Amino acid sequence: MSPRRIVAKPLSALAVLAAQIIWAGHRRDLPSLQNQDPSGVFGDPAAPRLRVVALGDSTVTSPGVEPLEACWPQRIARRMAAAYLVEFRSVAVGGSKAYNVLHDQVPRALALRPHVCIVSVGGNDALRGTPVARFEREYDAILRALTARVPYIAVSGVGDLGSIPRLPALARSISRVRGRAVDGAIRRVVHNHPGVVKTDTWSPGWDEFNTNPAAIFAADQFHASAYGHRVYTAAMLPAIDVLLARLQQQTDSELG
Repeated sequence: MSPRRIVAKPLSALAVLAAQIIWAGHRRDLPSLQNQDPSGVFGDPAAPRLRVVALGDSTVTSPGVEPLEACWPQRIARRMAAAYLVEFRSVAVGGSKAYNVLHDQVPRALALRPHVCIVSVGGNDALRGTPVARFEREYDAILRALTARVPYIAVSGVGDLGSIPRLPALARSISRVRGRAVDGAIRRVVHNHPGVVKTDTWSPGWDEFNTNPAAIFAADQFHASAYGHRVYTAAMLPAIDVLLARLQQQTDSELG
């Protein structure tokens, strides 16, 4: 096969994906759901104060999750609130890619002086054709900026985007490959930042995204429902528990 054909195949796939994503995004038979702000304060006011900031995309802003307390960011905050007064802030913006997180959200997050950061981005990069090498560089820059000033960081991987019912069949096939590639990039970056903890997004625990889409997805057939956020929570909890174990080794004064 000639070099030109080798290059053309992935470029053609991305062009098809881009066109079908645009079509899917303008389907008039499905509703558009509003982004939400999961920020809040959780826990006993007498407990040690813990500042937690979430960065990312609509996986954080939770469109279609009703009630909002069912979203995974608030579920995670309540888990941490068993031992801390958790000041949870989201700087996430629906539709964000790694570039947006790096240039817009990281400065806002650092200004809040968090003890813990949670990063959930990559799905839009996969669906909208960001070259994997570019995504990997931007993601590494995100973690380098955060780890320089934030002691505890957990990140979400990117799972099987081919399970999204709103997408046409061909786009779903391409999205599945793209999702795994972007998740691999996240895994490689995290490997170079030993203190960062990553979720597992390709385990059997995610099977319901393919086997039970009616319950897993919200009315727009794109974002996860409250039930889907239970799956997100189950994936994030092991990473959060690792951070909590590390936090327990700190004194109240060290949290500051």
